[in-house]
Amino acid sequence: MKIGILKEIKDGESRVILTPKEVKLLFESGHEVLIESDAGEKAGFSNEDYVAAGAIIVDQSKAIFEQSELVVKVKEIDDQEYSLLKPGQIIFACLHPAANKDEVDVLLQKEVIAVTAEDTHRFGSPNCEVAGKLGALLGTQYLLTTNGGIGKLVGGVGGVPGIQALVLGGGIVGKSAVDVLSSLRAQVKVLDVNIGTLREIQYLFQKNVMTAFSNQETIKEFLPQTDLVINCVKWPKHRKDHLITKEMLKMMKKGSVIVDISADVGGAIETYRPTTFKEPVYVVDDVIHFGVDNIPGAAPNTASIAYASAVYPHIQAIADKGIEQALMDNEYLRRGLTAYKGILTHEETGKIQHRQWTNPIEISKNNVT
Repeated sequence: MKIGILKEIKDGESRVILTPKEVKLLFESGHEVLIESDAGEKAGFSNEDYVAAGAIIVDQSKAIFEQSELVVKVKEIDDQEYSLLKPGQIIFACLHPAANKDEVDVLLQKEVIAVTAEDTHRFGSPNCEVAGKLGALLGTQYLLTTNGGIGKLVGGVGGVPGIQALVLGGGIVGKSAVDVLSSLRAQVKVLDVNIGTLREIQYLFQKNVMTAFSNQETIKEFLPQTDLVINCVKWPKHRKDHLITKEMLKMMKKGSVIVDISADVGGAIETYRPTTFKEPVYVVDDVIHFGVDNIPGAAPNTASIAYASAVYPHIQAIADKGIEQALMDNEYLRRGLTAYKGILTHEETGKIQHRQWTNPIEISKNNVT
């Protein structure tokens, strides 16, 4: 199979979906790998590294789309790439389809086979871990007065305690944020709705971490003392309420910080809006908001190595078996199927966008020869 690796074009995005290691494995399996020139440069992988692994360097993304049966990238399909899609072409990327109606329209109109990579992880995406740790570190930076913050040092010093941090959500992202903040001697409160998760966190981390059940009343109780909020809750897209409303910002101290790693417009943080690394923060009611929606892009070497290892088995399976058989054999890959030759196959997208959708298992059964 001809596999094309695109250079990321999203602002601030420097990751690459496959490193030379995975490319070499694909090449040795008999597949042809094309990679856009300098796709891995900012992640620490040169064109020469990819050539040594067996890849062919291509100067423009247009040629990747024209020649490749399977096109892979980290982030969603950008509007400048829409016209390059071909019917029957397989796309594997973090598509975020439920939040991107225009992209879904194009995927269906172009009759491609699109797989939403973020839904294919059995043990959660490594990008979640990177985002949690990096989000916590970035949040502590904006507490400094040089960055507009309240002027607090994350771990404090002798006689002065560390910051009060509030982490919403105890999943992979939340635990990763807590790992960093607790190690830096912040006083951390973690909120979740799952008693099992809270119990695990209570025993996993140091005693500067405490847990509580997540609800708005508890958050209101904690906000006046909180210096840094890290939101790690993926808010259900059908809900119209929020965990932290604009009105609740008045409870927070001037110069305190909210880092919304989940990056849901209209989500858990009512005042969230997406930003880029060029202008990462904005202020609402004297509270600094960090809104970058691709945080792992700031650590592309670490993130690319981890992410490539996680998605490589799916890409190898598609290349070896063909997409239909690969979908039939793997429920996690099948879970990510978003569009199949003009048919929507992504349940969340169908429900959020009020579209008719077909269960991916039906597609798999009907198309395996």
